[in-house]
Amino acid sequence: MTYTLHELNEYIRRILALNLPEAIWIRAEIMQLNEARGHYFIELVQKSEQNDDIIAQVSAVIWQGAFRQMHSKIGRLIHELLREGIEVQLKARVDFHERYGLKLVIEDIDPAYTLGQLEMRRRQTLDTLQQEGRIGRNAALPLPLVLQRIAVLSSARAAGYQDFLQHLNGNSYGYQFDCQLFNIPVQGEAVESDILKQLKNVVRQKERFDCVVIIRGGGSRLDLAAFDSLPLCRAVAELPLPALTGIGHEVDETVLDRVAYAALKTPTAVADFLLHRNMMFENTLLHYRQRTQTIVLQCVHNQKFVLQNKQQQLQMHILRHINEAKRVLEIVAAAIPRLSGFRIRAEEQRLAQYERIITLLGMNATLQRGFTFTSKNGKIIHSAKDITENDIIKTHFYDGDIESKVKK
Repeated sequence: MTYTLHELNEYIRRILALNLPEAIWIRAEIMQLNEARGHYFIELVQKSEQNDDIIAQVSAVIWQGAFRQMHSKIGRLIHELLREGIEVQLKARVDFHERYGLKLVIEDIDPAYTLGQLEMRRRQTLDTLQQEGRIGRNAALPLPLVLQRIAVLSSARAAGYQDFLQHLNGNSYGYQFDCQLFNIPVQGEAVESDILKQLKNVVRQKERFDCVVIIRGGGSRLDLAAFDSLPLCRAVAELPLPALTGIGHEVDETVLDRVAYAALKTPTAVADFLLHRNMMFENTLLHYRQRTQTIVLQCVHNQKFVLQNKQQQLQMHILRHINEAKRVLEIVAAAIPRLSGFRIRAEEQRLAQYERIITLLGMNATLQRGFTFTSKNGKIIHSAKDITENDIIKTHFYDGDIESKVKK
């Protein structure tokens, strides 16, 4: 028996309608999503747990009316759930049309399932990082005392990034910062890959930075799911620079916060951390300055006291020497007349003795003893060789002189 294509498809439709008359809950991953005039056209897939290969695929649709009902039920979260790459639990009615084929008509969505899956993956990621010893590794890095050269991973258009810069550069302390932006998306499928790429860029020029700052500026739990990524958390844990996070959520903590050096709630809180770090260093310098001044003043005071004691000791020592010298001078002054009298008399006796010797050895005394001396032309003759024939010489006696002519 031969069937036409329409007959076959009509038969399939009746079989499906008989066996699946009511809407059923199914679990799948959104692979592709398109919106047109309020309708959402979706490609749902199921992947293998071993290698992520697609093992099942079907088209689905959310008609505009159903979307409005879901939006009124769960609010803006519907937009977070309807994203490519998100695993969802949907209530859908199986619809088969003879011309358009099989399609799932989605009537409801369970946000608790998706959030539960995210939490399960988050816990698995934490367990894996704990087993690998990566939790706390970045926090063990030395943090510079002064943080000025900052590598910032954020979106240039994000309000959190602008708040961070304004808070940091408008500080009242006058601190200067050099912030280099490594632009990343803050939502969507490219968040993980772009952050990993920018982290590699930071590592290549790590000598230029004191730390890494990853800021976002808030978002839903689904928005923050990218920051629970195992490859991303591994990369941050292995950074050679301390990493500070300011994802911007007051309640939830991402896995990235657990592996970072410090997790702050908001971008402005990160700016406050940097300012406080530098302020603590400045306060330490001021403390040491004050302490140094106190020590110097104390040393100066002690040295003044020592100098005063030395001055007093020196003055006493000088006065003692002066008094001793005065006593010596008084003794010498008292002894001078007596000693000088002795000396004068001794010198007088010696002079008298010299006078007697001079008298005894003088010319007159010698002549009185019978000696004479001869002179020629007023000069005393000491040798016969000084006299020639016919010289007139004079012989001197005690009581007179005689002149003689030399014959031979």
